[in-house]
Amino acid sequence: MASHVSQFRRVDPALVEQRRGPRHRVRITRATVRPDGEAPLDAILHDLSLYGCRIRSPVGHLTGEQVWLRFQGSVPIAATVVWSDAKFAGCRFDAPIEKSLLRALTLVTY
Repeated sequence: MASHVSQFRRVDPALVEQRRGPRHRVRITRATVRPDGEAPLDAILHDLSLYGCRIRSPVGHLTGEQVWLRFQGSVPIAATVVWSDAKFAGCRFDAPIEKSLLRALTLVTY
């Protein structure tokens, strides 16, 4: 007697979360964003990890755009826009930021 068992197993959907590190809520939100070759613009920092952040900017940014970010008390940080919508942009830092800067901007303790 034949059975109708499928040779294929059920596959769960892929995870959308592709961040390298957890994002932390920030306590200091003032930032500036400067697209390459342009003047800096005020921005609001929404969350942060060692590898990237989410900002709100008065202008839209293109995916793949190179930007310079500056947070209160930090030197400019090179980053690449990995996603954007009308007002928000997700940025990946070209090099991970220092843990001391992450601690200064967030409530995280290491």
